Amino acid sequence: MRLFLGVDGGQSSTTAVIGDETGRVLGTGEGGPCNHAAEHEGRAKLERAVRESVASACAQAGLDAATVRFEAACFGMSGGPDDKREILMALLRTDRLIVTTDAEIALSGAVEAGKGIIVIAGTGSIALGRREPGKLVRAGGWGYIFGDEGSAFDIVRQAARAALRLEEGWGPATQLRPALLEATAARDSNDMLHRFYTLEWPRDRIAALAPLVDEAAAAGDSVALEILNGAAHHLALLAASVRAQLWSPGDPVEIAYTGGVFQSARLLERFRLLVELESGSHCGPPRHSAAEGALREALRR
Repeated sequence: MRLFLGVDGGQSSTTAVIGDETGRVLGTGEGGPCNHAAEHEGRAKLERAVRESVASACAQAGLDAATVRFEAACFGMSGGPDDKREILMALLRTDRLIVTTDAEIALSGAVEAGKGIIVIAGTGSIALGRREPGKLVRAGGWGYIFGDEGSAFDIVRQAARAALRLEEGWGPATQLRPALLEATAARDSNDMLHRFYTLEWPRDRIAALAPLVDEAAAAGDSVALEILNGAAHHLALLAASVRAQLWSPGDPVEIAYTGGVFQSARLLERFRLLVELESGSHCGPPRHSAAEGALREALRR
């Protein structure tokens, strides 16, 4: 039996999937986070996460992790692939190693035959599309300083700005201010913003406050609702940009969405409405997980 491996290496966890030459999944395993290999203890974390997840998948598949060899293995890595190939080569027995981004494997799993568009909106945001093998087009994904429009971090950033404007007397009334102050145990918006600049509040912790905006919008807060509508609009623009670069108007295109931001029913409804205004566009959740997308890439290549 020829064996193939797909791995989704993320900021919070690592998932490994082993399959045969038909694409049938034989085993799945989980491990810890494995991004930022160049940081202090980053390499050790990556090695541990890969070993744990692959060993767990092997155990489920009835394989010996110490001797198993893969025809091909594909890793989709958060933070990019450039600093991880050498490390992964030392951990696996494989005839072919593909190291790419987490966005590419998410696309491969999300749409039929990996051809279509995926919009990812979690802590950050990006849209990625593919119409034919070897040609990928992206929009967004440029980080929290210069990009990540519509992301959870961006939503909280807009909410914090609204709270600050209210406090300074040049913004409309909004429940976002008391909600954010309570969540951060801050005295006022000035104190909250100073906390956000400390190491105690990394980007993912700030982004985790995004559901507060959804709650405020559900309670009728017009500022919160405007923030969510703006995020949906930006994410739809990312999808539209990728679509325009790869397809002609009216062509049928499958567009998938994933990430914690889309847990907001209001934002998702607005996003789907905007995306499907383009004739031929169909929007829905991913068909398969990112780890299964990595497995499909290993098989395809």
